[in-house]
Amino acid sequence: MATLVARLDTNGVSVRSRSTLAYRSLLLFSVLYFSRPEDFIPGLAVIPLEKILGGVALLALLGGFAAGNLRTKFPLELKLLLLLFVHLCLTIPFAYWRGGSFAVVTERFSKDVIVGLLATLIVQSFIQLRQLVFVQAVAVGAMTMLSVALHQGGTRMRGASSGIYGNPNDLAITIAINWPLCLAFLLAARSRLAKLFWCAVLLTMLYGVVATYSRSGLLALILSVMVCLWEFGVKGKRRYLLGLAGLLGVVGLGVTLATPGYMARLESILQGGTAGSADRGSWEARRELLESSVQLATHNPIFGVGPGNFPAVTGLWRVVHNTFTELGAEGGLPALGLFVAILALAFRNLRRVRETEAYRDGPEVSLLTGALWASLAAYVVGAAFSSTEYQLFPYFMVAYTSVLYRITQRQEALSASVIEMAKL
Repeated sequence: MATLVARLDTNGVSVRSRSTLAYRSLLLFSVLYFSRPEDFIPGLAVIPLEKILGGVALLALLGGFAAGNLRTKFPLELKLLLLLFVHLCLTIPFAYWRGGSFAVVTERFSKDVIVGLLATLIVQSFIQLRQLVFVQAVAVGAMTMLSVALHQGGTRMRGASSGIYGNPNDLAITIAINWPLCLAFLLAARSRLAKLFWCAVLLTMLYGVVATYSRSGLLALILSVMVCLWEFGVKGKRRYLLGLAGLLGVVGLGVTLATPGYMARLESILQGGTAGSADRGSWEARRELLESSVQLATHNPIFGVGPGNFPAVTGLWRVVHNTFTELGAEGGLPALGLFVAILALAFRNLRRVRETEAYRDGPEVSLLTGALWASLAAYVVGAAFSSTEYQLFPYFMVAYTSVLYRITQRQEALSASVIEMAKL
């Protein structure tokens, strides 16, 4: 395994690339984005550290291309992301509120594009990729544990910080997306201390979703766990995971049944809740928002009503809670099509990785591939119940798949050339 990872890390680009300014800036950006220290350290919020690090990484990347040190090709999914950015820029003149759309595209979505570009092009080795994923998994796991520790019970648990953790639904979906990554690190861990840490994180994350009372988060988590059982338990021949999953399922069901308020919310998924109840009102409000987003998308099929404009156009001042229909309403059907195509290409990257020697012979590569597959599946479910089109999460995940595919393909090409040389 060590030999395989070394080969993956030395093909075409020296392992010294880990020490480049661009990669270090990207890694620090990831630490800041997922751990959000500005929410805990007074005065740090006034310093735009994320923008500074992103700018440094971008300049270093451009310098690397100019000097000829980086020759990474733009994958199709990255080209589509840039095309999506261009299309959203074109929607601004046609927006209901041009100023609001301009702010969303230039201040929020542009950051997603830049980070997606940086993560895709800067990361050149499997070790670098694993470090980025590790930072994300540890940060989300630690934030979940802190949120559970601070939660006093009796109400829906909120994140210990703002941003992607502040809203209970966003927190639950974030947990569901990252749960497979944490499981992959548990299965790859060698020391007992590391295994104990990841076990504690995984169990806390399971409880965390229940504590948020999030229906969408639970659906995403269930799919995430099911894919993990298939990838790691059945295909990976770790049968003990199936038994553990059954035991945890019984415990989880008991905890859920012992939480009447959460049970009522879960029943509302299919029944809509009791007439006059808060759950019924929430269910009806979300249905109204969903219908409004579909109507706006069909009436404004090319440019939509403008990025970030759905709340203002409807006068309800609420997001749709559906990434796909909201993007279709705000950016038009071309934006929705590009976004779906980007996600589809991410799944295609992972499917192609499965066909490589690195996946067949490398446990760590297969673990990361299965975890990313489960995470993306959980994201697709979670995105159907939340508004994430302008967040960084999906574009980070897509970038991970692009890098993993490029690294394994490079290994395939090197192996083929070695075989040809041996025949001569």
